[in-house]
Amino acid sequence: MANNSSSSIVQKVWNYCHVLRDDGVSYGDYVEQLTYLIFLKMADERSKPPFKQPSGIPSGLDWQSLLQKDGDALEVHYRHILETLGKEKGMLGVIFRKAQNKIQDPAKLRRLIELINGEVWIGLDIDVKGDIYEGLLQKNAEDTKSGAGQYFTPRPLIKALVEVAKPRPGMTIHDPACGTGGFLLAAHDYISGNYTLDIEQKKALRYNTFSGKDIVDNVVRLCVMNLYLHGIGSDESPIETGDSLISDAGERFDMVLTNPPFGKRSSITIVNGEGKAEKDTLVYERQDFAATTSNKQLNFLQHVKTILKIHGKAAIVVPDNVLFEGGAGETVRRKLLKECDVHTLLRLPTGLFYAQGVKANVLFFDKKPASEKPWTDKLWIYDLRTNAHFTLKTNALSYEDMQDFIKCYNPSNRFERQEAERFKVFTYEELMNRDKANLDIIWLKDDSLEDSANLPEPAVIAREIADNLESALEEFNSIFAELGEEDK
Repeated sequence: MANNSSSSIVQKVWNYCHVLRDDGVSYGDYVEQLTYLIFLKMADERSKPPFKQPSGIPSGLDWQSLLQKDGDALEVHYRHILETLGKEKGMLGVIFRKAQNKIQDPAKLRRLIELINGEVWIGLDIDVKGDIYEGLLQKNAEDTKSGAGQYFTPRPLIKALVEVAKPRPGMTIHDPACGTGGFLLAAHDYISGNYTLDIEQKKALRYNTFSGKDIVDNVVRLCVMNLYLHGIGSDESPIETGDSLISDAGERFDMVLTNPPFGKRSSITIVNGEGKAEKDTLVYERQDFAATTSNKQLNFLQHVKTILKIHGKAAIVVPDNVLFEGGAGETVRRKLLKECDVHTLLRLPTGLFYAQGVKANVLFFDKKPASEKPWTDKLWIYDLRTNAHFTLKTNALSYEDMQDFIKCYNPSNRFERQEAERFKVFTYEELMNRDKANLDIIWLKDDSLEDSANLPEPAVIAREIADNLESALEEFNSIFAELGEEDK
């Protein structure tokens, strides 16, 4: 979308957000109401030229019906729309489930409707969670001090990961922590943009390719909105609300692309088939897991391995502790390296996520059939972190920043790779011989440590120090909690 159009709309909705906050409407509530209304407007736009697609919104409950009302009648009708659509079957019912009007002042509701109506949303190539939603989300995170990493993966990163993963027509693609559907939408765009599809393939892409799950109901709503407006899904929603880690549902997928929520520890301990861990909270029984741990990311890594088909491909965002942690972490890594082809690790720079203190990576692996011989032959590591400084506002990651990684990955034939300054290869034997099979490998010299003239801006240094302290504190808290459990 054009930056000038995007920024002007962002400014408009921002200005109006301040007006509503005076009435006690929080950022979160404002985002929710905004997405209901933008969804209705976009569905209306899709029903007109050049799209001429059925909107699926029943007549009398659509965008045009809102434009015809004013005053108290508008507020009553808007409430009626939300309640009625919430009772619909399929994706519409999921989108408007438990929806309530939080903008009680009819004049302010009318103003918001006029503000949205004055823009052509689909023409801007904007999804429901575009620049506006992301800007509001960031403000909400700052306002509540609650971090919003669980909601947002930078779009340039998603695009690059999908490009190297190369989804194909006929695949089943799943995200067990789908958020608002960034990976699923990018995979859809990649397949539809890189392949000439026949009628059956188009049908399969729409109805049988994508699925996801998320534990946050409002996030599922946004994801279903996005898929609906991109023509993905049928009467039944492809996205479920629920905890992916609670059990193995039995379904297997050709590809899993995911960024599980940040936050190191799960409130519920997951126990493998070899014994129970004493804990006051609920316990999940997962016979398919190699290790019992309350570390959420290790559990998601094990879950992704389970739900892949044999020869299925995965790309999963994991924090640094998954690479070096002992105990359950070492068990999971050794088993993964032996039973899967763990072929690529992308070390991400700091400053990409709303959740602070997170140092993350992307692990790429293919699931393989049972074998005595280890499936991992070589792990290629790309370091995008050392001497790279990104921030959410002043120096955001761009798609261009991912080009060298894409080139080094060599998606056309990853078996013909070449080492480069930021791209090194390590054999299975080298990895196994490292203490705890530690994959936290660094070889580049950090220029800022050697040359004071190359120091980044003070704000960047301060942010990195704060991030490191937060990461360390999280590790200490984890160790303390583990020791507490052992004492029981």
